[in-house]
Order: sequence, then C-alpha cells, then structure tokens
Amino acid sequence: MTVLRVGNFSGFYGDRAAALREMLTGGEVDVLTGDYLAELTMLILARDRLKDPSAGYARTFLRQLEDCLGLARERGVKIVVNAGGLNPAGLAEATRELAGRLGVPAAVAHVEGDDLTARHPGALAAHAYLGGFGIAECLRAGADIVVTGRVTDAALVTGPAAAHFGWRPGEYDRLAGAVAAGHVLECGTQATGGNYAFFREGDVRRPGFPLAEIHADGSSVITKHPGTGGLVDVGTVTAQLLYETGGGRYAGPDVTARLDTARLSQDGPDRVRIEGVRGEAPPPTLKAGLNRLGGFRNEVTFVLTGLDIEAKADLVREQLTDALAKSPPAEARWELVRTDRADAGTEETASALLRLVVRDPDERVVGRALTGAAVELALASYPGFHVLSPPEKGTPYGVFEDVAVAHGAVDHTAVLPDGRRVPVPPPRDTRPLSDVPTPPLPAPLPAGPTRRAPLGLVAGARSGDKGGNANVGVWARTDDAWRWLAHELTAERFRQLIPESRDLPVTRHVLPNLRAVNFVVEGILGAGVAARHRFDPQAKALGEWLRSRHLDIPETLL
Repeated sequence: MTVLRVGNFSGFYGDRAAALREMLTGGEVDVLTGDYLAELTMLILARDRLKDPSAGYARTFLRQLEDCLGLARERGVKIVVNAGGLNPAGLAEATRELAGRLGVPAAVAHVEGDDLTARHPGALAAHAYLGGFGIAECLRAGADIVVTGRVTDAALVTGPAAAHFGWRPGEYDRLAGAVAAGHVLECGTQATGGNYAFFREGDVRRPGFPLAEIHADGSSVITKHPGTGGLVDVGTVTAQLLYETGGGRYAGPDVTARLDTARLSQDGPDRVRIEGVRGEAPPPTLKAGLNRLGGFRNEVTFVLTGLDIEAKADLVREQLTDALAKSPPAEARWELVRTDRADAGTEETASALLRLVVRDPDERVVGRALTGAAVELALASYPGFHVLSPPEKGTPYGVFEDVAVAHGAVDHTAVLPDGRRVPVPPPRDTRPLSDVPTPPLPAPLPAGPTRRAPLGLVAGARSGDKGGNANVGVWARTDDAWRWLAHELTAERFRQLIPESRDLPVTRHVLPNLRAVNFVVEGILGAGVAARHRFDPQAKALGEWLRSRHLDIPETLL
C-alpha cells in the first residue's frame, strides 16, 4: 500500500495557533495529529472541570478547527487529536456543532474509557494511557475527525497507521516502528530544530512542524514541508527519540518498542529515515496518571545587591524563620542564586537572588502569614532590601503519580460517527517489562592529550520530566566521540557533574545505535511539575546544564 503521510500541528496545549493551517497548506499530508496533553495539562483541565462539569477539554482546538475545517475537508485530510482531555465526548459534540454551524459536513468520532477518576477517591483526575486501536476503529468507520482523551502520545500515529495499512494487534515490529515515528512527532517542532542543542546550525526562528512518511513495514522518514524553517537531521531525530524515555524498551499499551534497535540515517536534505525498530508484546499492565491536590504553596524572591551577599542572605533567612516560628510551614526551601558580579556595570548584574518557596496543607500558613512577615521586613532588614514582586496569597499545587492498572480495568471504547460503540479488547499476549542487558561498549579512544572543555562541544543533550523523575539523553555526533562518551559519562560521572543527583538513584541506559546514553534521575522533581519542586520544575534545561559542565576531553575531538 502507499506511504501514509502523518503530520503534527500541536505539541502541547498552547502551541502555535497557526500550525494547523500551515500544515494543511504547506504540502501533501494525509493525517494531521495534535498532542495537547501533558501531566500538568490534565491537572489544569481537572480544575476547569471542577468549575464547569461540561469543560475538561482543550478549547483552543475548536478555535483552530473553526479556521481550517473547510480546508481540511476540501483536501481530504483526517484530523486526530487528544484534545478531548477529561471530556472527549464533550469535545466531539462541540466539534459536530461547529461543523454544523460552518456548514461543513464532517464525520466525528471519539475514544473513551481512559477515565478512572471514580475509582481513585481523592484524585482530581485519574486516567489510563490507552493505545491506538480505538483510533483505528474510528478511522476505519469513516471518521474525518477523531477526538481522544488520555492515550499515549504515539497512539495518535499508530492508530492512523494501523487503520491505513490494516495492521492488527500482535504485528509488533510494524507497530513499534510507528511508535518511534509517533514519539518523534509528538512534541511538534522539537523534531525540526526547536529546543535543539545545536540550534545554530539552522534557521530555527520559526521551525516548521514535522511530518512522518510511514511505510507498511513500520519504517518511516521524518521530514517537514518544503520551505519551512528549522532543520531535520539525525541529531534532531535522535534528540527526540531520547526525550522522556529511558532504556532500550519503551513500553506502551499496544507494543513495547525496542528503541535500542532503531537505526537512523540521513535520507536527503531535511529527511531522516528510521528503520529496524523491533517490537515485543506490551506489558501486562497499563500506565495510569493520577493528579491530586498536594496543598498550597507560595514564594518570595529577595534581591540582594552589592557587597556582603552571603551575610545579607543569612540575615533575611534568620528574620523570616523567627517570624514564622509560631506556625512554620511544612516545607520551606531557600535557594541563593549568585547572579552577582564584582564591580558590576549595572545594578542587575550586581545583584543575587534569594528565593524562598513554602508549602503546607493549610492555605493560611503559606498565605497571609508569609506575606505579612516578608512585607514587615521592608524597612528592617538588609541594606537595599526589595523583592522581585510582592508576595501574594498561597496557591494550590498538584501532585502527580503514575500507577499500574490491569488492561481489563479500562473500558477502551471507540464511539463511531454513527454513535455505535465498539469495545477495543485488551492485548491477547503480554510480556513483563525488564531492562535490556547492557550492550558491549565500543573500544575506548587511544590515550592522548586532553583539554578541559564543556561537554557540549562534542555531545548533544535533551532532558525532560516523567512525574518526579527526570531523564537526560546525551548523544555523540561521531563514532570517535561515542567511543569517548560511552566510557567517560558513567552514572557516577553524571552525579559528579550534577550535584543535585548525588544522593538520588541514577540509572544509565546505553543505546549504541543512537550513539547515546540516557540517564533517569529518580526523585529530582519531587512530586512532579505541578508541585514546582525546583528552579526548573520540568527539567527542560537539565541537559543544557550538563553540556555546560567541563571535563577532560581528548583534543582529537575538539
């Protein structure tokens, strides 16, 4: 059968509004996918639903569709989105109403069964990650638009591929290849030069959105529409394959994809071929994400300018600790960020920042008690006292955790355009998930002169979050650089370079086909992004910090 061209027009809730039109008008495409959901997004939508039971979906999708529905139908492009969030049936109905108002006939279907909130008392939202076969059922029934709730990000691609090529459950290699393509597409322009370690190698001011040409055997070519910005090369695709993954086995509800078997090659300008991805039976359980209210938080950032920075920080810490002694918050974190310079030419560059973050189950403890204590110091603390912004009342924060549920615990259902409900059965075969045995390392580089230099001169990195854990994927650009990196950047070396990780479990996964190592740092993000545990709560820049650290690098690589 012919190649299936699947594009992406959204990598998160709030992505470029014009992207749907750009993808429809920029070149040939068969299916357009939109990924709107992240762990934090589910919490945001859950809070929306508390205020309005008919809410709970990404309303921005409707605004994009209003502008482009006629164009999509004229060009015969199918649209598959997980914008349904907590209320896929509600978004499907709103989409039908929009199509009727515009006078554009469109067959709309949706997928449901992921919502497990009722089974988890105390959770604002609890949702299983479903696979792609519900989407496939909808498309086989003639749907023009498919709306889902919480499915895996890659399911937005595996579902259309299964429908187009007639794949059935158990065709693991084909499904795994589509998972790899889907994982590359899911974050939109991160595959085309956005957030890319070597961003200066292309014009990334406005990257085009990515496109995958998927073949019947599951192999694919990642590309973008002609004339759009950004770049697609082995590095941009490698970075995205490593993003928010771990070891060689990447588990999903339909298949466990062996990312360690993926082979990448440049297939022409802005074209990267992914092939050789093997698949295995999925695990016996599904991942489910639970969001609950963790308590209340507040923060205040003090500006310390000029001389005696450490002494000024000590003074205000002591003053506020005394002021809050009667009702101390359950958690108080102080961070002194030394952005100051000696003999600075501007006041900003002469200043350091002292940040206090407090959390407590009681809103009053982190609200008026903190703001009053901080404000009262205005004329009674260190010289030059001021804050970045006045402290405000405490705000609620969420806590994310993932749990495992049996496949049979969900009622995965495809609701077809004519209203028929088709159950999607769980997989017949499963395989317990286990780590891939550590592969042999390449021969080390011969001994020779070295130079102290940043890791980023010879390696790229991309990092992200999964609940309270962070992952940092690091890849080499040449075979010689890989020979050095594989032996040098051990888990112990990682702990030395990233002091925050020294007391945390750090696991290194080796992926020779990608010339990469992928680190998982457990617990570095606390209770997840919604809890805003650290300065960079989603670990988005953790990889760039690592690249800036200095090591003894062989001069032959520099």
